[in-house]
Amino acid sequence: MKIISVECLVLEKSYPFVFIHTDEGLTGIGECFRRQPSITKSVIENVLAPSIIGKDPIQTESRFRDMAQAGNALEIGGAIWIGIAGLDIAMWDLRGKAMGLPIYELLGGKVRGQMPVYASSMKRNMTPLEEAKRAVSFVEKGYSAYKLHSAVPGKIDDPTDQTINTVTEVRNAVGDDIDILVDVNGAYSVHTSIEIGKQLEELGVFHFEEPRPHYDLDGLAQVSDALTIPIASGEMIYSLYEYRDLMLRGRIDIVQPDIVKTPGFTTFIKIANMAEAMGIPITCHNTQPTISTVAHAHFVVATPGAPYKQEYNIEHISIRDENPILAEPLHIKDGLMDVPEGPGLGIELDMDMVNELASR
Repeated sequence: MKIISVECLVLEKSYPFVFIHTDEGLTGIGECFRRQPSITKSVIENVLAPSIIGKDPIQTESRFRDMAQAGNALEIGGAIWIGIAGLDIAMWDLRGKAMGLPIYELLGGKVRGQMPVYASSMKRNMTPLEEAKRAVSFVEKGYSAYKLHSAVPGKIDDPTDQTINTVTEVRNAVGDDIDILVDVNGAYSVHTSIEIGKQLEELGVFHFEEPRPHYDLDGLAQVSDALTIPIASGEMIYSLYEYRDLMLRGRIDIVQPDIVKTPGFTTFIKIANMAEAMGIPITCHNTQPTISTVAHAHFVVATPGAPYKQEYNIEHISIRDENPILAEPLHIKDGLMDVPEGPGLGIELDMDMVNELASR
C-alpha cells in the first residue's frame, strides 16, 4: 500500500481534519488540534505530506520519523507536532482498515470494555451557584465526575478567583460520591497553589490540574511535594522528552497528553510505557469530541495505565451538536462511552457535511 495524496480540510475555519488516500482505495482519517488551523494546514500540505507520499502508511513508526525529520519537529515544536498528530492518527486508521481490526486491537486489545468519561465544563463566567446547578444537571444525566475551570486564565493569584467558593457549592450540591476535578491553567504562584490545594484536599477534589504552568517544573514539584491531592499536567506539551521531564522533574501524579497535540498513537504508546515504568497514571486531555475523542477511546480501553475517567467536552460544539460530521453519533450513557468496533477508528464521516463545512 502506498500513499498517493494527503488532504487537510479546515471545517468552519476552525477544525482541521486530514485524509490520507492510498493506491488501494483506502482512506485514513485524522484530526489535529484546533488552534491556528491555517498554520496547521500549511504545515501538512507543504512540509509533512511530501515526506510520506509514495510510502507505506502501515509502517507508522517509519512514517513518524519521516515527518519529524522533515519538519525539524524537535527544533520547531508545536505546530509541527500538531500536524504530525493528525497524520499519525490517519495512518493508524489505515493500518486498522488494512488489517480489518479496530485500533484498540492493534494496541494490544481491550483491558476495559468502555471508556469512562467525566463532564468537562469549559465555562469561566458562571457564579458558584450556577456552576453547582450545572454540575447537578450532568450528575442527573449519569455522569459521576465533573471538572470545572475556575481560575482567571492569563493572570496569577487574581483576587477575583472563586475556585474555593465554586468547589464548595458544587460539593454541597452533588454530594460526596461525585468526583470533582479542578483545572486552573497555571493561574497560581507556588505558595497560592499550596494554599488552595490544601483547601481542595479538604473538599475531596479528585485532581488539581496545572496549578503552575507546565514549564515551571520546579514549581510543580514544590506543589506536588507539599500536597496529597494528585497534581495533573501535560496538555500543553508535545514531545516524549518534555513528558519525561514533566514526570521526573515536575513530579506530577497524573500525566495528561492530548492525542491531537502529542502526536498520535505512535507517541502515546511511548508515553504510556514511560509512565507505566514510573507508576504514573494517564488521564487524557481532550476537548474535541469527534475523531479526537474516538482516538482517545481506543487508547484508553487498551491501556492499563489509564484507569480513571477521561475528559469529555460538554460545551456546544457545532460539528458535533449543530452540523454533526460523524455518520453515527458517539454513544455515551451513565458516563461510559462505547468504543467503535469497526476497522481502524471504526467511524465514518458524513462527507457531504464535511465538504459543506470546509467551504464555509
